[in-house]
Amino acid sequence: MIDAWQAFWLALVQGLTEFLPISSSGHLALVPVMLGWPDQGLAFDVAVHVGSLVAILAYFRADVWKLIMAIPRALRFSDDADSRMLWYLVLATAPIIIFGALLADTVETYLRDPRVIAWASIIFGVVLLIADQAGRRSQSLDRLNWRHALWVGCAQVLALIPGASRSGVTLSAGLLLGYTRTEAARFAFLLSIPTILAAGVYKGMGLIKHAVDIDSSLFALGIVVSAVSAFLCVALFIRLIERVGLLPFVIYRVLLGVVLLIVYR
Repeated sequence: MIDAWQAFWLALVQGLTEFLPISSSGHLALVPVMLGWPDQGLAFDVAVHVGSLVAILAYFRADVWKLIMAIPRALRFSDDADSRMLWYLVLATAPIIIFGALLADTVETYLRDPRVIAWASIIFGVVLLIADQAGRRSQSLDRLNWRHALWVGCAQVLALIPGASRSGVTLSAGLLLGYTRTEAARFAFLLSIPTILAAGVYKGMGLIKHAVDIDSSLFALGIVVSAVSAFLCVALFIRLIERVGLLPFVIYRVLLGVVLLIVYR
């Protein structure tokens, strides 16, 4: 069982990495291994996912409210921007739910190895760089259609590999489709809402199924720290992405991967 100090740092790592293109799952798998900490457990995983969800809902609260209000119109298949966006998000979420359910045990058993994380960090870091350089970076989400939404959703399946990064692969897909960095990031973040919610529900069902004991203080700490750090991280990333670009994240990913391959060769 982790202690409060370890819980704080793990929640902070989750919050800082969930929405940056550097892989939260990879970092959460690496930190305990590299520092010799015990596994944080399923309950804490649920807590930090709840925190990340709270953060993204708070940041995009205006967009989320419009999407909620669009549900009745979407069910009538009205052709307005919010109804279309709602259906695009549903379509883009479907692949990760299907493949996540099918491959969850495989990922947990075989893909949390540091060497897998290292190669995924390097390979998908290079993909991110290529997407950023090759993409036209000119389109807004007004041009989004069901084919583009499905393409981003299929790309998100690759995030099941620890080290690939959910935000990284969806951002790469958006850039390759010609969207600006800001618009690609916005759709990636909106898509994270149903994805994180689905992951939280899946893990929560595991808590119930296995009757896992929950330390309420660590659970609350995980939610608060991950929520605050994730909110600040998203706000900063959105503001700086057009000016800073994605090269710093690519460099970080490649360096992290190389270090891991040296340490765990």
